Amino acid sequence: MHDPLSPVPAGPALESLMSITRFLGLLLTIALFCQSASLAHAQKPFIPGTGQKVVQVGDDFEEENWGFEFNWPKSSKNLNEFTGGAGGKSTNDRWYEGVKRGQPDIVKRVETPPGGVPGSKGALLLQSLRTGIPNSPSYKLQQDDFVCNIHYRLGGSIPVSQNPSFTCKVFLPPIDEWEERNGCSFAIRGSVDTRVFKVPEDAGRYATARMMREEYWPGMFIQFESKERSNREDDYAWIRIRGNNRGGDFRGPQITQTGWWTFGMSFTPDGQVHYYASPGVDDLTEEDYITSQFPYGYKCERFQTFFFNVCNGDDNRTWSTKWIVDDCFFYYIPQTARR
Repeated sequence: MHDPLSPVPAGPALESLMSITRFLGLLLTIALFCQSASLAHAQKPFIPGTGQKVVQVGDDFEEENWGFEFNWPKSSKNLNEFTGGAGGKSTNDRWYEGVKRGQPDIVKRVETPPGGVPGSKGALLLQSLRTGIPNSPSYKLQQDDFVCNIHYRLGGSIPVSQNPSFTCKVFLPPIDEWEERNGCSFAIRGSVDTRVFKVPEDAGRYATARMMREEYWPGMFIQFESKERSNREDDYAWIRIRGNNRGGDFRGPQITQTGWWTFGMSFTPDGQVHYYASPGVDDLTEEDYITSQFPYGYKCERFQTFFFNVCNGDDNRTWSTKWIVDDCFFYYIPQTARR
């Protein structure tokens, strides 16, 4: 009998297993080295809004008869697999309800707040009360989705070789009008996909990994820390970035003023995501650059759309902050323009 604290002598089977383990470890090391080398030679970011605006998608909300068909009930698939009604959509077919989480409770064209885009008369109000399962409050952070109809109107996704990007204007109301809750209040996000080698989630016990399409949603989240609910002397807001190479969120710049802001994201052919934000409604510039990332270690291959998250504490009593957006546009750089 062997001492349980002493190593067991290696027999032929164990030696074979150890050889296989060392070989797999070597392959993993090589893969990580190649990935690191690839990330180290990432392409230069470009400013969102560069290139040609695609007029078939996006919105400036200047149509006086702009409307939204809610088609209740809304979806709460992420919580209880309920896919809702027929799906809400705008009357101009440029926006639709997120299938996973449902649309905001209020989607309404309003007069553009002061300081907006010169000449703008209309913008869009997004606000929610029941962000989770309607009439079944969870008393924790939930969110609704409002999606720009790019994928369907253009007949498919856009390869990142076309350098897609989007920009939008977001009105941040005075701090005393924000929902009194610490955490995420609003988000500006993109929907992209890539190919990864993985085992399907619904596969059986002995399934093997295969190449699959993987969708993910990088973006910028507006975070709020209320002085009433924290140890801070003043209210505090900042931009949270999703995400880094391991998939984690990290802290971006502080929001030092309310009113109108311009946000944008761009996507380069190397699969990198670039984040920009700036107070005001001027076009973004190099000075508005925040960071460039390969979220989750993925290299995105195709851009599908962009969308907004409206968040609240889902207590069935407290409305989210009133978020207003304007001039939401999509761009790409034609191949001939880069020759």
